[in-house]
Amino acid sequence: MRKYRYLIALILLALLTACAGGQTETPASPGETVPAGEGGTLTVMTHDSFAISEEVIARFEQENNVTVAFVPSGDTGSALNRAILAKQNPLADVFYGVDNTFLSRALAEDLFLPYESPLLAQIPDAFELDPEHRALPVDYGDVCINYDRAYFAENNLPLPESLEDLTGPAYEGLLVAENPATSSPGLAFLLATIEHFGEDGYLDFWRGLSDNGLVVVNDWNTAYYTNFSGSSGAGPQPLVVSYASSPVAEVVFAEQPLDEAPTGSLVGDQMCFRQIEFVGILNGTQNEELARRFVDYMLDVTFQEDIPLQMFVWPVNENAALPEEFERFAEVPANPAQLDPATIDANREAWVQAWMETVLP
Repeated sequence: MRKYRYLIALILLALLTACAGGQTETPASPGETVPAGEGGTLTVMTHDSFAISEEVIARFEQENNVTVAFVPSGDTGSALNRAILAKQNPLADVFYGVDNTFLSRALAEDLFLPYESPLLAQIPDAFELDPEHRALPVDYGDVCINYDRAYFAENNLPLPESLEDLTGPAYEGLLVAENPATSSPGLAFLLATIEHFGEDGYLDFWRGLSDNGLVVVNDWNTAYYTNFSGSSGAGPQPLVVSYASSPVAEVVFAEQPLDEAPTGSLVGDQMCFRQIEFVGILNGTQNEELARRFVDYMLDVTFQEDIPLQMFVWPVNENAALPEEFERFAEVPANPAQLDPATIDANREAWVQAWMETVLP
């Protein structure tokens, strides 16, 4: 909490470009104590999809007389693995990007120091999944099925209103999804089906999808830009597992101004999975005071209002205003699927293995 990180090939290019200013992939040593206001470097470990405006970081640096160095460390799982392997000699002071699909693992490894930021008072309790305040929520996004508006209009085909509808003959061969063993949105969509159908029923649903011509690819880029008809216009599938913010991105990055997004999101009951991304102060930091200030800054309005058009996810601070593009073009599910992080951690590998045995030839 994320995706989604919310996360897209085209978006990712823009994100990495936005990240470039004032950031480095070479970790500065977090071993030297740097009192707030006395210069030095605060090191922040992130997943590769992290982005924030250069001026937002510059403001924190100026206000605290410090340099912030970012260390991109792969996708969420890879970054977490790296943090765990280095926990006896942490590579950074702060870690951002662990989401609710990996949260229990991070907490079990005792990665984070507890910190009850005063900014938590501005964040709804539903986002606070760690009662000990070791991992604090920063943003959220929903993995949903996106659809090509033109395809459904031209074929006079009603939109699926439930996961069950997707196994019907009207939608045969129309859906492309990512392998949950290799893709974050693929895993999130698998979790949505487990929450909706239960552990006793989700594999039957996937068998139904497979029998109905489901197309499976390994990654989001292939699904969205090769198979999906709604972005490039060349793919054969008008339904794709993606993000609720993807229609916003289509508008933001369109070559010509658009009055309507060319794609939409299916946001019916438990058709989406909500990812929440967290930040924590790494156990072993010598810069705890500065780290606390940075966490507060991430949760405050200035940082939160910059998040949507940088990472295409939603801010958790209820006082943060959304950009016009999100207000106009994004659809937010009223009842997204969510699973307890401990349940996910205990069952993730078994669920994915069972999925592969059921769906893959």
